[in-house]
Amino acid sequence: MTLPIFDRASAFGGRTAIVAPEGTFSFAELTRAAEVVAARLLAGRDDLVGERVCFLAPPGWVYAAVQWGIWRAGGVAVPLAVSHPAAELAHVIEDTEPVALIVHPDLVESIAAASGSRALTRVGPRDLEDDPEDELGSAPLRGAFPEIATDRSAMILYTSGTTGRPKGAVISHANIQAQVESLSRAWEWSAADRTLLHLPLHHVHGIVNVLTCALWNGAVCDIMPVFRPVDVWRRLASRDITVYMAVPTVYARLIEAWDAADAAERIAWSEGARACRLMVSGSAALPMRTLERWEAITGHRLLERYGMTEIGMALSNPLDGARRAGFVGAPLPGVDVRLADEREGAASPGSPGEIQVKGSTVFGGYWRRSDETAGAFTADGWFRTGDLAVVEDGAYRILGRSSIDILKTGGEKISALEIEDVLRTHAGIADCAVVGVADAEWGERVCAAVVPRPDTDPGELSEAELRTFVKSRLAPYKVPKHFLLVPDLPRNAMGKVTKPAVRELFADVGR
Repeated sequence: MTLPIFDRASAFGGRTAIVAPEGTFSFAELTRAAEVVAARLLAGRDDLVGERVCFLAPPGWVYAAVQWGIWRAGGVAVPLAVSHPAAELAHVIEDTEPVALIVHPDLVESIAAASGSRALTRVGPRDLEDDPEDELGSAPLRGAFPEIATDRSAMILYTSGTTGRPKGAVISHANIQAQVESLSRAWEWSAADRTLLHLPLHHVHGIVNVLTCALWNGAVCDIMPVFRPVDVWRRLASRDITVYMAVPTVYARLIEAWDAADAAERIAWSEGARACRLMVSGSAALPMRTLERWEAITGHRLLERYGMTEIGMALSNPLDGARRAGFVGAPLPGVDVRLADEREGAASPGSPGEIQVKGSTVFGGYWRRSDETAGAFTADGWFRTGDLAVVEDGAYRILGRSSIDILKTGGEKISALEIEDVLRTHAGIADCAVVGVADAEWGERVCAAVVPRPDTDPGELSEAELRTFVKSRLAPYKVPKHFLLVPDLPRNAMGKVTKPAVRELFADVGR
């Protein structure tokens, strides 16, 4: 059978699929380019039969064509991060042992040191052109591709863990289809949509939520290889973007750019953004200040959702209806979610529990890590996310990671995210991170690393002042014992704060 995504692309034919720096391309052109890539990969074979193919390409036309080409040949796509150093790339390449390593001509130098003795296959825009004199572009190849069942593996995405080496989550074509169908139903994607993509394309957020959702529904995907706030605002100002998705740090940078713009630009940008039908925030907690400022500027109350590499998206605020600040909504269509207590029984109503997920959107396991795969699932098949939450009036509120953001001090369990949310409401604080530091008396001391706003005098953020500020808003046992002013917070490649590194900042505090 032909994968459903290719059948759907055939139906969309001459409609525009992708707009990128390389040009504007239709669904028919995307399908044809994928066949060219597939024929080159097969090189006379009938089927790659699940062989891995690593590829490194900037977000754009070549990326999409190569990804689809790997699938068309029966291979498993392993996207590499353009932002990662050679050591990170080498880890993925060595771990997956690919049958081929595809690289965009502009990125050959960045991967050369990581490729080892493996040959590099260069694929640029000209290599995807339909040349009738080229055997790879000849018509007879249209029927020479393998039939692929949806239960086959489609891609391996490496998780951006804060400790240990990243591990590959193996995601099937059926997983991708279930995730896309769930989001299409919940967020009402259609062929009338046009989305703007500048998210990294080695994570589920950019690959599934934006690119694949758009292509599945016959929508247009405008791809920006590099995020620049002013460029995004100008694109939104065109008023033809209907769906926009980003992470909280991106929205914060867009707000900064809007604040720095002149009056005419502000008006044009705000009016353009209002033309969108949906704006989504995810991958990290959305600060209240960002939520409120974005709504004031654009009229959009950002839709927060919850998901991760292994499960796709699981929870979402409603497309139509109230979007509660600090909440990530209810289970998406086709996704089963439950809260489990420490014994993995159902958490009592109103009590915190670990989010566990089940359904066709959930991955099958980690690449060549059977023990970790077994440990990730309960005996009855629920995936353990490691995130704690509570359900209030039908909506889930994330409390944090069970081992990172849930602190225990003096016998009390505390959510680091709750304290961070309060600190971010301080007019002089741009960002912050709360961690627990081992303490013989308290078990853990609550400590907060604080990034001052550029226009704030650090003298205004004394420990006494910050402690009074938090104490007026939270119970005394939740008030950090120590505050540390820092120019920035340590982050990983996805922009997420790395809590172990923050904890190290307090290594000598209180000794």
